[in-house]
Amino acid sequence: MTYRHKVAIVFLLGFFLDLINMFIASVAFPAMAVVLNASAPALAWISNGYIAGMTLVIPFSALITRRIGAKRLFILSLTLFCAAASAAGLAESLSHLIFWRVLQGAGGGLLIPVGQALAWQQFKPHERAGLSTAVMLVALLAPASAPALGGVLIQFFIWRWIFFAPLPLAVVTLLLACLWLKNDTTASGPARLLHLPLLSDPLLRFAMLIYLCVPGIFIGVNVVGLFYLQSVVKMTPAATGALMLPWSLASFIAISATGKYFNRLGPRPLIITGCLLQAAGIAGLAVVSATTPEYIIIALFVLMGAGGSLCSSTAQTTAFLNVAFDEMPDASALWNINRQLSFLLGATLLAVMLSTLQQIFTPLQAWHGTFILAGLITLVPLFSAIRLNNQQVLIHLHKEPS
Repeated sequence: MTYRHKVAIVFLLGFFLDLINMFIASVAFPAMAVVLNASAPALAWISNGYIAGMTLVIPFSALITRRIGAKRLFILSLTLFCAAASAAGLAESLSHLIFWRVLQGAGGGLLIPVGQALAWQQFKPHERAGLSTAVMLVALLAPASAPALGGVLIQFFIWRWIFFAPLPLAVVTLLLACLWLKNDTTASGPARLLHLPLLSDPLLRFAMLIYLCVPGIFIGVNVVGLFYLQSVVKMTPAATGALMLPWSLASFIAISATGKYFNRLGPRPLIITGCLLQAAGIAGLAVVSATTPEYIIIALFVLMGAGGSLCSSTAQTTAFLNVAFDEMPDASALWNINRQLSFLLGATLLAVMLSTLQQIFTPLQAWHGTFILAGLITLVPLFSAIRLNNQQVLIHLHKEPS
């Protein structure tokens, strides 16, 4: 196995660990509520604390990488992740549990930008579409498998095992990082937290805009939309949850198509197609009622899955095409901050939008207006995609390295 594939495997394992821990805890909230005597809003901080820990440390990833080296930082992050996960599983109070989850998130939050920078440095621009496909498939697998794994653990064991269960994989990842990653040199010179001049790169800015307007908005639509389908359309929780199955299948097909066609078509046609598909799926929720056939609702989620994943996987590949080797840690930090913010802002924006419209229109009109506005926001990257010099990107992808 080549060194670059070893680096990619270590990164993907860390990425999977990070994502699965973002989604696995919520299924255990009812059991935790009994033992810890806590309310649902208070328990939400078990997940929010992990995300907060991630978000707080990402800006420091490039700076610390330069100080101690990427391999050492990756190993220290995994060690903190494992220790905090063990402590969270043993916590006897909600406050202690949240504290350890914040620390666990701090450890996990460094795995993605550090591992991503290491992996992207090993692949040439025209080879990164395949790597991005693998990343996006992991991003699809983790949210789909985490609740199922958590449910099994809760049913047959106790809730504490949702923190213990990922530890064997974390230990394996730690051992592989120790054995496979090469020691890298540290950099001297003035310390910098974020290298903001990188934002002058039009491709990086373009990719970050896509994440804000497409995956970010879908996160909000997913929360608001599933609530709408249960409370207004009167679908059962099981039926609404099952809608993520066709969404996942469509996402898988879209991610695979991106890996196959990105180097041939460039980002412009993929982004335009993805934005149009997701916008149609989101806006289509505005015409869904209690009499709407179920296959129509399934079709809307297929459109959202295909469109959103076309955009996110294309953006992932496009973001770093112009980034120099030694600037990859800084670019990865900026990219992952934007990714975290897109999820946070998307959920917040949709909630605020719905609340505002409910004060002006009838409840049903407010729901419909929210979906239409969300669909329109999804179309914002189209203006940048149309102006994008797609031919120049294709030339850059296929030129021989100097």
